[in-house]
Amino acid sequence: MTEEVQKSESDIFIAIKQIIESARAKSYRAVNSYLLESYWQIGKLIVEDEQKGATRAAYGEKVLKNLANALTLEFGKGFDITNLTNMRKFYLAFPILDALRQELSWTHYRLISRLETEEKRLYYINQAAENGWNSRELERNIHTLYFERSLAEKPAQKEVGHIEKSIIKDPYIFEFLGVSPGKRLTEKDIETALINHLQQFLLELGKGFAFVARQQHIVTDTSDFYIDLVFYNYHLKCFVLIDLKAGKLTHQDIGQMDM
Repeated sequence: MTEEVQKSESDIFIAIKQIIESARAKSYRAVNSYLLESYWQIGKLIVEDEQKGATRAAYGEKVLKNLANALTLEFGKGFDITNLTNMRKFYLAFPILDALRQELSWTHYRLISRLETEEKRLYYINQAAENGWNSRELERNIHTLYFERSLAEKPAQKEVGHIEKSIIKDPYIFEFLGVSPGKRLTEKDIETALINHLQQFLLELGKGFAFVARQQHIVTDTSDFYIDLVFYNYHLKCFVLIDLKAGKLTHQDIGQMDM
């Protein structure tokens, strides 16, 4: 087989692969859209029926339970009382169907519908859609109070120096390192643990961060030192230097960071 024939077959394979992947993506989006719409409609019917006069407690104990049993017998799994309750919450949280972000799945919306305020729900919807969070990443960010730790609750341009508050969180939470509570760590231990969990670390840092280097050697006219971790943020268009400290900051530490 000549090199030209091999190239031709490779090109055809790539072209067919792209067609199949595109068709699968479109099929998923279509199915997901219909699924969200159907669950929203079911939630709407439940809420409207509930509002006819039955108390919420009576409705939950009787009507919703009987409805769940009948739907499960007819359609199988997916319509138990827990899921019907989730559909009810889904409609109450998002009463406007056209406002739904179709790129998010039912699992995303099931998690977000539990949040107590509209501001939080909209925040997590936009963050999940714009950053491509899967449902596990979304759940983790809700659990670790991603919204509360954002220095700016709205993406307004409010800068501290050259850093947008909407991008930098405070504080950061690194529960994924699996460090035993009370264990004393050195800066080297923390650095190694973060590098070993780099994917989770980048997710915790937030939007637009890319890893550049560790122990980057910096030389100036007056100093010679190493930066523990170096990242680049393409939203801020600048490097972000991280100097790890396991204890209290000293005057020397602060002076080095000012460099």
